[in-house]
Amino acid sequence: MPADNHPPCVESLYRAHNSWLRRWLYSRLSNAADAADLAQDTFVRVLQRRLAAPLDQPRAYLQTVARGLVIDLWRHRDIERAWLETLAQLPEEYALSPETSALAMECLVAIDRLLDQLRPEVRQAFLLAQLEGLKCPAIAQRMSVSVATVERYIAKALRHCYAATFESTP
Repeated sequence: MPADNHPPCVESLYRAHNSWLRRWLYSRLSNAADAADLAQDTFVRVLQRRLAAPLDQPRAYLQTVARGLVIDLWRHRDIERAWLETLAQLPEEYALSPETSALAMECLVAIDRLLDQLRPEVRQAFLLAQLEGLKCPAIAQRMSVSVATVERYIAKALRHCYAATFESTP
């Protein structure tokens, strides 16, 4: 099969369920453009996963993929809103160019995605150390765990950050 052809099962899945998925997304987002974009993104994800056979419950599968994309959209918008509020509070002499602001926003979203991959307790320990500057004993006390556990959590988070930064493929 040529590389530019869509697998028949994805093509038929798209034809059979795209309109339904867009309506489902619209009911959650109340925005036709966002619903259409996320429906397309859902099918792109399905294509990337290279389904070998038709799905037993295609709508449930599409909902699961789309729900994750909706959550990503909301998180992205929350981060963007917080970033814009932060920028609005800066004195004018520290104002960023639109390009620098956009790059910073991309970095914030990437960091959020990276941290979201960590277990909640690992993320909490890491953020307490990095953002609040707490030492392991203080984190252990706040989290009601041992110092050794906090050290393991932070080491795990640092390994995860290192791997994402230096071991990822382009």
